[in-house]
Order: sequence, then structure tokens, then C-alpha cells
Amino acid sequence: MSEAESRADFLSAQEGKLRPLRDEITDIPNLITLARICLIPLILIFIDNYSYRLSALAALVFAFAAATDFLDGYLARRLGLVTVVGKFLDPLADKLIVLSTLVMLVAKGRAPAWLVIALMSRELAITGLRAIASQEGFVIAAGAGGKTKTALQLTGIIFLLFHFSYPILFFDYELNFHEVGLVVLYLSLVMSILSAVEYFRFFAAAASKQQHDLAAQGITRAGQKAKAKTRRKAQARLKRVRRLERGKRQRRGGRTRK
Repeated sequence: MSEAESRADFLSAQEGKLRPLRDEITDIPNLITLARICLIPLILIFIDNYSYRLSALAALVFAFAAATDFLDGYLARRLGLVTVVGKFLDPLADKLIVLSTLVMLVAKGRAPAWLVIALMSRELAITGLRAIASQEGFVIAAGAGGKTKTALQLTGIIFLLFHFSYPILFFDYELNFHEVGLVVLYLSLVMSILSAVEYFRFFAAAASKQQHDLAAQGITRAGQKAKAKTRRKAQARLKRVRRLERGKRQRRGGRTRK
């Protein structure tokens, strides 16, 4: 996503905050996103190690769901419907459909568990990093490495869903989709690591720039520690004063009763 698109998304989201969430959920892009989530059970049900037809159907439904990911994003920008709900639902739907399918592929023995754990760990780590970055005002847009990772990951999953060997049109050859899917998924793991390093480097650079800007304004870690120390001393002093006053009131009350 370009800088101009990121800015357009941000401005649209700011405008979207003025709308009720109930209205946002019924926007066409968000309805498409919800429909993509509803397709997840179908994909999981159709995964079958003994049926060519069901495996192919699972792959086609997954491919359709992946295509709707590009459609809802395009419509949201085209129609000016980039909303708070959409910015939450879209990445959630992507994570749900990819991670749930990968887990089922492990259960069916089509993908190694360690590979899926590595891919899931990367996704969770980057999601957490982006959440921290957004709190600090940083925008971590998907770079070329992240987009390549996503494309390879989706392609690998589609091949693994097909699973069996199928004849290639116009060629006297049967392609083993399972083996191709594993190779592509391994490549996606490499790109996952490289893109994760890219994201962390960007975050470190943004954090360093923020620290430099704050230092230029006289806001430093040492200064913050000194203020915190002063605040703690003031709170401790106030507690001591309150304890003394409470003790005096108790002693006066005791003398009065006598």
C-alpha cells in the first residue's frame, strides 16, 4: 500500500468514526468480509484425504475467499467506506481463514506442525508489533516482503488443499500438488522471516526518531525518571502526613471519651 493510500485510509477512518458502528457493519465491504469469515467452516469441512472432489472444492472455496480479500479492500477505498469496523474485521478475517486452514492441514497430516507454528508465531508477533506501533502513532504498512509472503502463503495453502496429483492440461504429466504446496509454503516461511525483520527494523527506526524528537523537546528518559521519583516522594510524604493527622484525631477522640 502506498503512502497516499495509507493517508486516504486514515482520513476515511477518521470520518468513519462519526458513524454508528451498526451502520458501518452493513457497508458492502464489511459484508463481504463477514461472508469471507462464514466460508471458513466450509473449507475445513471439505478437506478430505480420500476425495479428489472435496479437496478440489476446499481449494476453490479458499481461493474465492482469498480473492474477496482484495475485493473488499478495493471497494472500501473506491466507495470511501474505510471504517473502524472494517479496519478491525479485515485483518481478523485474513488471520482466521489462514490460521484455521493451516491448523486443519496439520491435523490431516498435510503440513508439518513446526512449520505452521513458525508461521503462526510470526503473524502473532507482527500483529502485536503493529498494535504497539499504532498506540505510539506509527503506521506500519505492508511492504513488498509482506505482500510476497502473503501471496506465497495463499498459493501454498491452495496447492496443499488440492493435495492429490492432477493431470496438467495439454501436457502428458501429473503434477503432485501436495509437494508443490509444501515447497511454496517453505518459501513463504523464508519471506515471513525476512519481512518480519523488515517490520522490526522500521519499528526500531521509528522509535529511535521518536526518542530523538522528544529529546529535542526536553523530554528524556532520565527526566521522566526524575519526575517519577519526585512524584513518588510527594505521594509518600502525603501518606505520612495523612497517617499523622489520623493518629492525632484518634488520640483526641480517646481523650474526649475519657
